[in-house]
Amino acid sequence: MSENAQTVWITGGSSGIGAALARDWAARGANIILSGRDRERLEAVAADCGECLILPFDVRDDAALADAAAQAIAWKGGVDVAVANAGISQRSQALKTDMQVYRDIIEIDLTAQIAFTQSLIGHMAERGSGSLLFISSIAGKVGVPMRTAYSAAKFGLAGYADALRAELSQKGVSVHVIYPGSIATDVARNALTSDGTKRGRSDRVIDEGIQPADAAKTMIDAVSKGEREIIVAEGMELGMGEMRRTPDALFDQVAEMVAQGYIEKMEAAG
Repeated sequence: MSENAQTVWITGGSSGIGAALARDWAARGANIILSGRDRERLEAVAADCGECLILPFDVRDDAALADAAAQAIAWKGGVDVAVANAGISQRSQALKTDMQVYRDIIEIDLTAQIAFTQSLIGHMAERGSGSLLFISSIAGKVGVPMRTAYSAAKFGLAGYADALRAELSQKGVSVHVIYPGSIATDVARNALTSDGTKRGRSDRVIDEGIQPADAAKTMIDAVSKGEREIIVAEGMELGMGEMRRTPDALFDQVAEMVAQGYIEKMEAAG
């Protein structure tokens, strides 16, 4: 399917990577669906995206998600690309962090992104086409200090995506996991501290990181080439990500298990 025929749904679309992806895909001719909690900020991004559908909701609200998914699918007759991008980071030592912070970050960064995907995989599998993108992190490849909850969620998101890729490998649906390093967004400023409050300040490495527009272009180009694991980072972060890169041969091996009837055999065994 050509890019100018695609309908792309992005969560966390009001700023940062999500907004940059929306603008880049729109410039390539795609129809954009934007989701997030703040309608006003979504509208500001939508103003740069041509034909655009705004579906504001909290990713933790299952009923709102179900309604949004129905609207997204109906808008242009289907969703071709879904980007699970909504998330929140962390800046606190495990020794000092309230358990509720773990619950909140895992709910937003992992469970809600799984729910978003689950709302669409039946639709995509039935059509026999579609692409699912998961925005993980270099912290989802390498455990990073001060981010134990964030790393746990992002590792989990990648694990879900890799397993899902194998399950959908015979159904025409592609799965891509993106591992950004430091991108110049508000991710550090919005990160949760040990008691769950927002940090309120950024990091120099984030402020001097890759510009969101450049990161978005790299991501979309890589997806267009069919890359399944996409590392978008520089310097030491790039090196860490490459050290933990999953070989394509391993992805192929797991997909071949599905092609040889692994799922059917497991289900038949009860």
